[in-house]
Amino acid sequence: MAEEIKSLEDLNEAVSGTPAAVAEAETPREPVRDALGRAYATGKRKDAVARVWIRPGSGKVTVNGKDQSEYFARPVLQMILKQPFTVAGVDGQFDVQATVKGGGLSGQAGAVKHGVSKALQLYDPSLRAALKAAGFLTRDSRVVERKKYGKAKARKSFQFSKR
Repeated sequence: MAEEIKSLEDLNEAVSGTPAAVAEAETPREPVRDALGRAYATGKRKDAVARVWIRPGSGKVTVNGKDQSEYFARPVLQMILKQPFTVAGVDGQFDVQATVKGGGLSGQAGAVKHGVSKALQLYDPSLRAALKAAGFLTRDSRVVERKKYGKAKARKSFQFSKR
């Protein structure tokens, strides 16, 4: 045995490297805001991509220049947009401006939700734990599988006939 480990600090140092590396990993995150006091993030879901800006306000959500209730008419989609604020406990404290392209309405709502979650975490890093625990910071990587040649759809075969 070359060295003996005498304390818990020696064990941490032996496992992770230098004490400076340990201290650096535990430094708190800094808020990321632009000159106008907004936080920006990109959210993605299926084929939809959302660019999202949040800033302190009254809770107004604008998507592609329209109010959220006008753009996402279904109540389920509006509920999806409110989830990050509810989980973080900041209902009605931020205005959201989003532009969304691609996909359908369901994918677009998921993309805006992902973007809002990331932007909230950048605006106030203390909200990260709640958003991460709810799974809102993880990009849902499921996308439509491509169609293969010789198949009716991605995996479905044409009807088999022996004769």
